[in-house]
Amino acid sequence: MPDVERFRGNPQTAYLFREYDRLKGEIAETKKMMKIDPALSELALSDLKQLEENLVMVVQNIENANKSELVENGSDSNEMILEVRAGAGGEEAAIFACELAQMYEKYATLNGWSFDPIDESRAELGGYKEASFEIKGPSRRSRQAGVYAKFKYEMGVHRVQRVPATEKQGRVHTSTASVAVLPLRNDINVEIKESDLEVDFSRSGGAGGQNVNKVETAVRIFHKPSSIMIRCTSERSQLKNREKAMAILRSKLLQIEEENEQKKLSLERKGQIGTGDRSEKIRTYNILQDRVTDHRIKRSWHNIEKIMAGNLDPIIDALTEADLNGTTSSSGAEE
Repeated sequence: MPDVERFRGNPQTAYLFREYDRLKGEIAETKKMMKIDPALSELALSDLKQLEENLVMVVQNIENANKSELVENGSDSNEMILEVRAGAGGEEAAIFACELAQMYEKYATLNGWSFDPIDESRAELGGYKEASFEIKGPSRRSRQAGVYAKFKYEMGVHRVQRVPATEKQGRVHTSTASVAVLPLRNDINVEIKESDLEVDFSRSGGAGGQNVNKVETAVRIFHKPSSIMIRCTSERSQLKNREKAMAILRSKLLQIEEENEQKKLSLERKGQIGTGDRSEKIRTYNILQDRVTDHRIKRSWHNIEKIMAGNLDPIIDALTEADLNGTTSSSGAEE
């Protein structure tokens, strides 16, 4: 029988697990009774068969419900938006944000995924004040986890502890950058009124040929009710940039709706990895000690150079396993 225990923490299937536990208890009691009194074995056999059939049906319902939820909240999405923003630390934070983006680009390349810039704002020393990227996996369905399923645990505040190149006295600085991930779902239907939008067009600038530098292809969309602003400069036409910006806006509005609904239903189980709170400090990169520590599962990995070169699977696999087993901490432990 399939293992469904990994889904026990989902409140939406709690009622199914109550029936699952009841049936397992009755099956155990029936088997125990059959051993104690063999004379009743034949009578109890049909009851046992019916109980086991019912248990199989409940297990299937649990699996189907959880698979449906994974699809609904984008966990199997093969297309997503990655956003990085510099946090505390000035220019050093912007440099760190850029390094995180490069790490994710290398990870995407290792997995055969595309990694395309949508928009970026550079700091004085070349780092990112903020930047957004579109990551796509193969459109064809496979048994591999979707792009979003791999990246969802990266959401939160990352911090780096090191001596910056500009530091003359050798002091260790702590800087932060935030990472947000957003699955793109093309089949969503979120009502957006045109009267709620402010749309501006400008020249994209940067690489891309004369077209993006001379024609107003860049699109900025401001959604007044939510105060969400999307800027897209990646496409060579104004129309395509607007379409992409609207797709991102729809996904963000849907995400807000889902997060609000989850709060109402108290869906965040105890010990769940904090994938939705951008203010949560999730990971520290200690350069001097050559150590990366994920505070949610209180585990560390060495060889930062290899990790920053895109070798993220050991960390992501550990987080995925911990989340399924419910062995994570909801808040990051300070080091």
